[in-house]
Parts: sequence; structure tokens; C-alpha cells
Amino acid sequence: MERHPWRPFIPCHTRVIFLGSFPPAPHRWAMDFFYPNYINDMWRIFGICLYGDPMRFVDEQQRTFRLDDIQTMLKERGVGLYDTATVVRRTRNTASDKDLEVLEITDFDTLLRSAPECCAVVTTGQKATDLFAAHYGLSHPAMGQYVEFPFDGRSLRFYRMPSSSRAYPMRLARKAEAYQPLFDEFIKSKKS
Repeated sequence: MERHPWRPFIPCHTRVIFLGSFPPAPHRWAMDFFYPNYINDMWRIFGICLYGDPMRFVDEQQRTFRLDDIQTMLKERGVGLYDTATVVRRTRNTASDKDLEVLEITDFDTLLRSAPECCAVVTTGQKATDLFAAHYGLSHPAMGQYVEFPFDGRSLRFYRMPSSSRAYPMRLARKAEAYQPLFDEFIKSKKS
């Protein structure tokens, strides 16, 4: 049984929260933060969508990511991060979502209340989408699209985006293309 290693990263003025499923096992981490696997594309997607540079947050020599730059950017742009599962059991020794047995899901209501300015939730994989949609009784949006849902007197958007895992059969450029409208509306305009 594994408990989530990190607390939610919810900067002041968070407008968008990205939700993955659960971090890979620690031996796969290139840094001690969300989307830590060096071969995961999330920070390359952020680099492309914000700066036109997939390597903006990548330290190739050390095979890691520029964590300080990532956290500064997330705070400046009001981007929060967490996962949809807080306790899991790995049925195999892999990083694959299909090998995760979810024992405890995230308290989404508390998470959303911690970010009163949040107007969009983004799931970055099938398991994350399934867990979030089931909790709120939502239909799954089409890939790259959103559905609206009410929460505590506000209307939020629930986006379903392609997984940033390299196991997901989509090229990096296509993933970034799918994410770009979301970035243009909620993230890019914060600060360039």
C-alpha cells in the first residue's frame, strides 16, 4: 500500500488544477514533484504551450527538470497540481495506471474549496478522468474538450486531456496541440 508522497500544490489565485492519477514509484523520479518521471511529457508540454520550447523546463545533462523554474511558473500563472488517488496498491511493479488499485480517492471537494478562484479542472489520463467524473456524476468530455459542472455556487469546467505518459500513443507535438487552447484561455495570459 502506498500513500501519496506530496501535499496538493495549490498556489494563491489558482485558476486551473491539473489532476493526474498517482506518482510512479520513487525509483522512477527525476525530481521530488508532480510528473517526476524524466520520460513523462508534461513539463515538455508546458514548455511548448507557454514558450514554444519543449526543453524549457528540462535539464538534459542531469536528466531531470528545472523544479524551481516550474514552481515559479506555476505560482505566477495560478496552476495547481495534485492527483486523483491518495492511497493505492500496485498490482505489478510498473508505473502504469492499469496496474494501480485505488484504495482511497482524493477529497475533491476540499481540494476545490482550497482554490476559490479555480474555474477549470484538467485530468491528464484515463484513470484520473474516470475517478473525477464518477465522483461528480459527470459524463466524460471528448479528448481535449470540457463539460461544465456546478460546485459551491460556481460553474467549473472539467477538461479531459491526453495523458502525458510516453505510453500514451500520441506524439508530443500532438499532445501539446490538444493542450494549447486550455493554456491560451487560462494559463498563457497570466504572465509571459
